[in-house]
Amino acid sequence: MAITYNTGKTGRGLVPTAFETLPLGAIKPAGWLKDQLRIQADGLSGHLDEHWEDVGPRNGWIGGDGESWERGPYYIDGLLPLAYLLEDEHLIQKSTRWVEWSLNSQQENGLFGPVNLNTINVEITKDQDWWHYMIMLKVMIQHQEATGDERVIPFMTKFFRYVHGAIEQEPLVEWAEARGAEMLLCIFWLHKRTGEDFLLELADIVAKQTTDWTGVFAEFPFWNKVEHWDHRTHVVNVAMGIKTPGTLYELTGDEQQREAVYNGIEKLMTYHGQAHGMFSGDEWLSGTNPSQGVELCAVVEYMFSMEQLIKTFGDGYFGDILEKTAFNALPAPISTDWTSHQYDQQVNQVVCNIARRNWSNNEEANLFGLEPNFGCCTSNMHQGWPKFAAHLWMADGRGLAAAAYAPCEVNARVGVSGTRAKLTVRTEYPFRELIEIAVGLERADTFPISLRVPGWARGAEIAVNGERVEAQAVKGFVRVEREWRDGDRIVLTLPMEARTVARGNGAASVERGPLVYVLPIGENWILLEEREKFHDWEVYPASQWRYGLLEGADFEVETAPLPHQPFAAAQSPVVLKTRGRLVRNWRMKGESADMPPLNPRPSGPEVELRLVPYGSAKLRIGEFPVIRKRQSVTNAH
Repeated sequence: MAITYNTGKTGRGLVPTAFETLPLGAIKPAGWLKDQLRIQADGLSGHLDEHWEDVGPRNGWIGGDGESWERGPYYIDGLLPLAYLLEDEHLIQKSTRWVEWSLNSQQENGLFGPVNLNTINVEITKDQDWWHYMIMLKVMIQHQEATGDERVIPFMTKFFRYVHGAIEQEPLVEWAEARGAEMLLCIFWLHKRTGEDFLLELADIVAKQTTDWTGVFAEFPFWNKVEHWDHRTHVVNVAMGIKTPGTLYELTGDEQQREAVYNGIEKLMTYHGQAHGMFSGDEWLSGTNPSQGVELCAVVEYMFSMEQLIKTFGDGYFGDILEKTAFNALPAPISTDWTSHQYDQQVNQVVCNIARRNWSNNEEANLFGLEPNFGCCTSNMHQGWPKFAAHLWMADGRGLAAAAYAPCEVNARVGVSGTRAKLTVRTEYPFRELIEIAVGLERADTFPISLRVPGWARGAEIAVNGERVEAQAVKGFVRVEREWRDGDRIVLTLPMEARTVARGNGAASVERGPLVYVLPIGENWILLEEREKFHDWEVYPASQWRYGLLEGADFEVETAPLPHQPFAAAQSPVVLKTRGRLVRNWRMKGESADMPPLNPRPSGPEVELRLVPYGSAKLRIGEFPVIRKRQSVTNAH
């Protein structure tokens, strides 16, 4: 199961990572996560090519004369893993068409793909742009792992030989320069399987040509909202770039690379952090105001970066970030039936309409629709849930490690002799506290199972066959190594305590476990443009939103059965009940809610507020002004 690191003829090799990812298909989603993938497949992901010309029959990546840059590869980078995780033959056939065309398009020199680079509103200033190849190579890797296709490794080897001979004359520029780590990941994957010396030589060149993200995150000079174009502050580039130092660590083993990752995340959240676990970016880094936007492309790329960083460093800290982003920022900008999405979401989102905001995007960026603002998210959003499912567990030497939690089945080989193992994870996490893992083995064997204990989980408990395991978490993981037998049972309890988290301007957000809780606003969906299947919508508020939280108010947890779509406010499987009052001096600023007032003026009586998970409310308040006890008493007279 573990990857053997080839060193090649020179004896040089990559620095081993803490974990290794399992091949696509080794983890099968179950429960609510499988439902989420099915909803996705029945919506935009499964039918986009039928209703959006950019990835339709004219796309250049299947031989057409249409868009030939990133949108086709982006789409298949999500559709292919979705198809194999659901074992959906129709979707597998769809994605295979793109793979086959790319494999068959390879020229004698190794280059592949469309001959004419047709883009959508993006100016490419060089004859050779490497960016779109990087995405399709990631598709090829997933295809090979899912199918064992023997053509992929020779195909990639031939392409990288071409790159090796051409890249110094045609270096990485613009998007490719900012996103060079995506190519490095593909080079590393191939080197681990072939040991070809030229691949590490190529990796050195690519590393030198890639934006110096290590320097950016080590120094981090972007303390304020950015209003001018710069690849280093473009939110999607940043979300992808945060894994670059970790990727370079595999090449160099330099501890400065590791330190840059942690420092970068800390600084991003200090100067641009949002309550849902992401940093802002309504195109560029945009500060901490909860009415600034966050691009959906950045959400799915940040998740993929966290998945890679868990693999590299084996630190549960990245799993905490991954879960918070996946369970909050990912479902929020996508309609519950997966038929529309936003380009930008807001933590305090009180209306979604055509209007000018203090963003660098156009006036349609927070609509729900097919292609609001720009189509990159329309094509790229599909990778979020499938890649999350595919990275729930990883190989940990002879054993397995839980990087994140959701219902699934894991099939892998473990132990010295490669025993077949099946772990069945039954849980309604993140909506519930209990995670049960059934261990299935063809024979008894000794190996470790490393369980991630989130940083927020005070008093977490692990029991094996009813007996409590006393173990100290190291880098967020409790490693349980023993002789495991078929039928063993692990129970992990992660106590979730509702708490307020201080935000800017004296405001507060509410968290319980990995979920952020918000006040849902009544939603009035107004049809803006009707199409055959995927429409555009404005969403207007149908209830009051100017509520503040009472200082010191308790939270009462109310649960309901888990529905088919748990990220729907009206049928939320968990609600937090607390107390609040209207705030009369909380105003609109333009077409968005202004910052929560530092000194809120409460009005009217105390009322019960019913808070739901952030991802389930399309209109919401996620950062609240806090009404101090003294303010509340003063305004009562």
